[in-house]
Amino acid sequence: MTIRIQEKDFDVSTEIAAIRKGDPRVGAVVSFLGTVRDMNEGSQVQELTLEHYTGMTEKALQEIVDQAKSRWDIYQSLVIHRIGPLLPEDQIVLVAVTSAHRGEAFAACEFIMDYLKTAAPFWKKENTPEGTRWIDARVTDDAAMARWEKK
Repeated sequence: MTIRIQEKDFDVSTEIAAIRKGDPRVGAVVSFLGTVRDMNEGSQVQELTLEHYTGMTEKALQEIVDQAKSRWDIYQSLVIHRIGPLLPEDQIVLVAVTSAHRGEAFAACEFIMDYLKTAAPFWKKENTPEGTRWIDARVTDDAAMARWEKK
């Protein structure tokens, strides 16, 4: 299980090849790539800056990945999350999961991404023509995460 928080960009195909390499059990690889949109809440996004607390963020991401591993039969997972200033079309986050079957991989990947959007300690600031604003999780993100809560 690999977690990286970094400023530099990443190559999706290289990262996915690395998490499945040498494991003949893998029958499914599911990934999600998040990018910076050019519009948000009716405003043009000129730049998105992501901030985090070193140590705290990594610990929170590890807990999310550990939960996914305990819920689904997955082999490997990868979370790469960028920080710093990003422009529209830049890659922000990559989540990839391997398993024997697609259902496990899809569920685990979606779970990890839902928790990243709502519970991971990242702070997002957008620069728009109207000024700078901090971005909160969307109501739809909270609803997506709520469905994973154990009853």
